[in-house]
Amino acid sequence: MSGPGRRDVPLMRNYGNSLRGSRIAVAVTIGILLGCVFAVLFPHGFFGSDPPIQGRRITKSNVQVGSSPCESSERINMLKSEVVTVSEKNAGLKKQVQELTKKLRLAEQAKEDAENQIWALGEQHKAGPFGTVKGLRTNPTFLPDESVNPRLAKLLEKVAVRKELIVALANSNVKDMLEVWFTSIKKVGIPNYLVVALDDEIENLCKLNDVPVYKRDPDEGIDSIAKMGGNHAVSGLKFHILREFLQLGYSILLSDVDIVYLQNPFDYLYRDSDVESMSDGHNNMTAYGYNDVFDEPTMGWARYAHTMRIWVYNSGFFYIRPTSPSIELLDRVADRLSRKPDSWDQAVFNEELFFPSHPGYEGLHASRRTMDFYLFMNSKVLFKTVRKDSNLSKLMPVIVHLNYHPDKLPRMKAVVEFYVNGKQGALKPFPDGSN
Repeated sequence: MSGPGRRDVPLMRNYGNSLRGSRIAVAVTIGILLGCVFAVLFPHGFFGSDPPIQGRRITKSNVQVGSSPCESSERINMLKSEVVTVSEKNAGLKKQVQELTKKLRLAEQAKEDAENQIWALGEQHKAGPFGTVKGLRTNPTFLPDESVNPRLAKLLEKVAVRKELIVALANSNVKDMLEVWFTSIKKVGIPNYLVVALDDEIENLCKLNDVPVYKRDPDEGIDSIAKMGGNHAVSGLKFHILREFLQLGYSILLSDVDIVYLQNPFDYLYRDSDVESMSDGHNNMTAYGYNDVFDEPTMGWARYAHTMRIWVYNSGFFYIRPTSPSIELLDRVADRLSRKPDSWDQAVFNEELFFPSHPGYEGLHASRRTMDFYLFMNSKVLFKTVRKDSNLSKLMPVIVHLNYHPDKLPRMKAVVEFYVNGKQGALKPFPDGSN
């Protein structure tokens, strides 16, 4: 039993292997056939993919090959030309932007300057408690502009002290008074003063006496007034001439020549206003202002009208700072005097300073201060009051202006005798007023 069973086993193994090998061969054959069928039916793949890469490469290659070297060169040149055109446009736009930026910067600078003018009056702050708020009236000064008059600018650099000086205009008509004027200045020891000579005679006089002098360049519109004009004509001329001094950045103490100097006036200035002027007033009321009541009985209950009054500033002696309102004042007065030469410069000067804005008129927004009338004394105060008062006569004024009297030269000499040489009776021979 065992023998025949062991012989049958090898035959079965051979048969199984043969059968398995036949199946594999059949499967391989079927796979190959199916692959061929699919390759024929679906040449681009079973899932519909993009065209072969080879085809795309050929297409691009065909396009590139289709462009000749000449066409490529023309295309490049055209592109270069377009680049140049665009670059030129960009350059033009850039220039316009720079110009606009410059204009914007200038506008911003102007705005900043205006803001500085405003904020220069004080820091921005809230109102303080009752009684503590004080207004500021010191306007900022202009920046110097030496291009206005380079020759005068060089002279002022030598003469002025801390950008301040006394200035007087003179022609040969006031030669004798001018000598008393600059002699008193020298006696006091005031270094910063200047004579604006309106003719050759005054220029030579100043040079012979070592007096700082400035002779203006010829000006047909002014020379006739300067050389032949009387006191009022020359007085009106000063408003035109002073403008250059302010533009150059200097504060000016304008002085007529009928003035005797007894102390240095720069030691007594406040410098807190655009204009600081001596008064034609002769006491506290007239010099500093008062409430004057006007009576009109026909008005019954409202018969009394209160008015504010002040005696005028003297246009022959005032301190003026180089500010915007100051220059506007000079321009206004000079313009009015040029249109109406017969006008009195002192009246016009005060009208421009004090008249308020009203319909049809824009007032001048200038700050002003009245000088102490005992220190900056007019001749009415001296001859009507001071010389008759034992206490007031002991007071040493800064200046005495002989503005109220026509006999100016002898009174100027008498003032020198009284205050400088100590001659007590020097003022007695003169009447209070003019004969």
